[in-house]
Amino acid sequence: MNNNSPIGIFDSGIGGMTVAKMIQKRLPNESMIYFGDTAHLPYGDKSPSTIRHYAARITAWLIEHKVKAVVIACNTASSHAFETVRDICGPNIPVINVIDPVVKHVAENFTTGKIGVIGTKGTIESKVYPRRLKKANSKLQVLSQSTPLLAPMIEEGFFNNTISRSVINSYLSKKTFNELQGLILGCTHYPLIQREIKEYYANDVRVIDSAKVVAEACAKVLEEHQLLCSANAKAEYKFYVSDYTESFKRSTKIFFKKSTDLLEARIWD
Repeated sequence: MNNNSPIGIFDSGIGGMTVAKMIQKRLPNESMIYFGDTAHLPYGDKSPSTIRHYAARITAWLIEHKVKAVVIACNTASSHAFETVRDICGPNIPVINVIDPVVKHVAENFTTGKIGVIGTKGTIESKVYPRRLKKANSKLQVLSQSTPLLAPMIEEGFFNNTISRSVINSYLSKKTFNELQGLILGCTHYPLIQREIKEYYANDVRVIDSAKVVAEACAKVLEEHQLLCSANAKAEYKFYVSDYTESFKRSTKIFFKKSTDLLEARIWD
């Protein structure tokens, strides 16, 4: 491993691509290895112990591929397996989750008011956002709602259409979400429907782009650990899944426009 080694990023599916794309935009010379655990998606309805098992194996696989940092690009895995991943990586491989940077951003940018959180069942039931936000800023009122249909809907390519708008409207129309000041997209899939969510609120609610916030955090962590690549480094991107699908290959091209190879890594065999 050296400074020009890749950043390892993992998620259950395509959602983490939103984070990978923002990291590419923020750190264009950095190489990346992305792993989508498509054999086990979605993570949102799995038990915490199962999530930790998946995350541990994927992390070990990424370390075998000489990554210099690991980004847990999944809220469910971040809430249940961050410490597991950090223990496996040890002191020399920093780990960035997608929850702590967002909590810090919201606590610093909202002094008071109602903050909504939408996410998978696993993330919402963990109560990780309300707990950490109240600790960071006790003046915030945090309201959470499980939105289990959104991630599989997005995985199947249903976004920016009448189907996605109908599902989004059904979730966001709940009375508890009235008069929000901000809304946290507590799943890395959700930036793909960010425009539709903003349209629902007529741009009156600040929708937190978690992918952008996490990319900034990743850049800061690499700088603090003196792991930024050399200025003349040429970025290379490798994409792996645990179960190959043509739909996932098409999705990689949504985020990374040029031709990309998608390889299957059957790490569970």
